[in-house]
Amino acid sequence: MKIKDIMRNGLITENPVLVMMLGMCPTLAVTTAASNGIGMGLSTTAVLVMSNLFISLLRNIIPDKVRIPAYIVIIASFVTIIGMLLKAYVPALDEALGIYIPLIVVNCVILARAEAFAAKNTPVYAILDGIFMGLGFTIGLTIIAAFRELLGNGTVFGIHVMPASYEPISIFVLAPGAFFVLAMLTAIQNKLGLKSATNKKEDESEGCAGCSGCKPKKKRAKADEKGATAC
Repeated sequence: MKIKDIMRNGLITENPVLVMMLGMCPTLAVTTAASNGIGMGLSTTAVLVMSNLFISLLRNIIPDKVRIPAYIVIIASFVTIIGMLLKAYVPALDEALGIYIPLIVVNCVILARAEAFAAKNTPVYAILDGIFMGLGFTIGLTIIAAFRELLGNGTVFGIHVMPASYEPISIFVLAPGAFFVLAMLTAIQNKLGLKSATNKKEDESEGCAGCSGCKPKKKRAKADEKGATAC
């Protein structure tokens, strides 16, 4: 595995928000302002990096039967530390993010990387995966939050961008606005043919490749053609 592959997966091909559509709870809840998106993303990144590191270090010690509870305990420990640091040094951000900081514990992005990557790779690769997956998550949150803040308040990071004549569309900073922006971004991805959870190619199959019923259409057509030729 190469570092550039880990970087590309986290930022582009397996971006947690824009491609895999994981962690939708904080994505939809806290992205009312771009600063909130960055704050939530960086907090999640810190937890992701540290939990990946410890899980990778302990991967040969943690019994397989209790690996998920062990992962959750490790993740919860770092979430508690991050929550205490935010309360102490960034109280405004802590108040803005509210309950969604403790809920990082059950963020499927972190648990998925722990199970799929950190538990199977060395600490160095686990740290890099945590960094780039976290940055991908942060970028996704910030893009959605910037759109919502721009359309809902006419500002980005609190700076007025739209002209004075612009009438803010307040629904974009309310709960439905998150769904609208996410839907628009997904529609753009699908229109451009970019990889996303809602844009699968016709020849992609989630089943096994062991029988003709599960084979992608193109491969199955070739197999049928060969069979006809053989007959």
